[in-house]
Amino acid sequence: MAFTPGVRLVSRPFFVLCLLLAVGYAASIPPHLVLLYAIPVVLALSTLRIWTRRIMQHLNARKYGARLVPIARARWVGNLDILTGLRRTWNVAYPLEFLREVLLASHSNTVNLHVGWDDYIFTTEPEYIKIILAMDFTNYVKGDGLRNCMSSVLGTGVLNSDGDMWKFHRGATRPFFNRDRISDFEIFAHHADRAIGRMKERMHAGYAVDFQDLAGRFTMDSASSFLFGSCVDSLAAPLPYPVTAPSPFSTPPSPHPADVFTEAYNAAITHLSSRSRFGWIWPLFELTGDATDAPMRIVDEYLEPIIAAAVARKDVAAADGETKGEPETLLDELLNLTLDPKVLKDEMLNILIAGRDTTMSVLTFIVYFLSVYPDVCTRLRAEILECVGAEGRPTYDDIREMKYLRAVINETMRLYPPVPSNLRQSLNATTWPSVEPGQPPLYIPAGTKISYGVFLMHRRTDLWGPTAESFDPDRFLDARLREHVVANPYCFLPFNAGPRVCLGQQFAYNEISFMLIRLLQSFSSTALDLDACPPNKRVPPEWRKGHGRMAVEQFRPRLHLTMSSDGGLWVRMTESTEP
Repeated sequence: MAFTPGVRLVSRPFFVLCLLLAVGYAASIPPHLVLLYAIPVVLALSTLRIWTRRIMQHLNARKYGARLVPIARARWVGNLDILTGLRRTWNVAYPLEFLREVLLASHSNTVNLHVGWDDYIFTTEPEYIKIILAMDFTNYVKGDGLRNCMSSVLGTGVLNSDGDMWKFHRGATRPFFNRDRISDFEIFAHHADRAIGRMKERMHAGYAVDFQDLAGRFTMDSASSFLFGSCVDSLAAPLPYPVTAPSPFSTPPSPHPADVFTEAYNAAITHLSSRSRFGWIWPLFELTGDATDAPMRIVDEYLEPIIAAAVARKDVAAADGETKGEPETLLDELLNLTLDPKVLKDEMLNILIAGRDTTMSVLTFIVYFLSVYPDVCTRLRAEILECVGAEGRPTYDDIREMKYLRAVINETMRLYPPVPSNLRQSLNATTWPSVEPGQPPLYIPAGTKISYGVFLMHRRTDLWGPTAESFDPDRFLDARLREHVVANPYCFLPFNAGPRVCLGQQFAYNEISFMLIRLLQSFSSTALDLDACPPNKRVPPEWRKGHGRMAVEQFRPRLHLTMSSDGGLWVRMTESTEP
């Protein structure tokens, strides 16, 4: 019998309590006296442990000629108000706004949140992120805590592994993302044209389209075809109607099989996101069962037969003495290295998450910006028509030549990076050089959890200039590119960096570019339909009193493992009249 995550967590102190009671019984001490003395003893020992650890950190820092990372200002014991603030504001406030205020109050871009007296460093400093991701890469790992939190969905896949297992997965997938693979646009073409056809059908009927939903279907079908050789076929399912549609259109139809899989997949990822926000106590919220069990059963029902059939084909081919040909899918590539169904499934799901969700996020936010900045849309469309015409299918070389298209994509990912923050844990004690003149370096104890906020770093005015919160693709074309990005490459990290840099980076650029080209060949303009968005998903009035983009944004950003638009992105587009 497998115990739930919550039962496994609470069983640890329960075991200690039973041990104390047993010792008390052997010594003829009544149980109530054991409990009476045990509680203050445990509290005293815990307090002693906390203070001893902090003193040792001060001594070790002095030995290194360093200082401890400043602790964030808080009002509650153990900085627990920071934890509750993060939980309370998640997907209610503007993204990472609570942490931005913590940094402002601390007058630093690097603070120790120190939640529950545990070291939890949060930074938006490119110099330190460079150390974590590249210069001292082997000292910063996912860690047991994060792996255990994510393992029920991600298993031992590339996104959730360290050491030799990570090297195996990384080496297994790298060969598939070669130039020939990422420049073969046949899969993109099929699914992009199908998605645009679905958009035209809905708009001809007089309704707005949720572009985020459509982008999710396009990326899901493209990714599953590319990875598994078996399309989820989510573009065959009915598209959602806006809240303004009359009944019965506003009533959700019976779920299509493709939607059942996608919804289960989304639910599993949402549960992982929720766990990560609770830290080590997340199992307490899953006392009665693992929250990912039900959705993962549906996901497994789809993936496992595909993997089993691929393994069977491999066995038959080997028995027939067939020579190993060029792998057609990533699954075929992995089958050359292992036939373990668990390893295969873990890696398939990891790459699906990395490829589908991030690309959907970027496409959604680009269409949002094209809707609210029509001059950008007009200029981008002019470049597309000049390079590939009104109907031509773009090639790899066409996309490389379209500089403004790349600038629009980069500027969108700067303001809304698909993965807004990430987490690591230090293996060994070390120091970071101070970025403050005249100050000693920062001491980083072993076992410290470290989160780096790409979303906030991409908006720092000292890194990006006074217009850091403005949408301006030209910053990736003019002198600001050399001044900001070339001079400090780690200030722009939409795809991570170092040994863990996204292997599918160029694949993602090509997929996004191809879809945008086909979209703007078909439509001459796009505009938001704010009334089509559910009322409870619209921008809160209090955001208008905020700063920067928060005060002007017309959609509500939402966070889980990646970024999305809460309630979708409802748009109306004007069809092209070019021959």
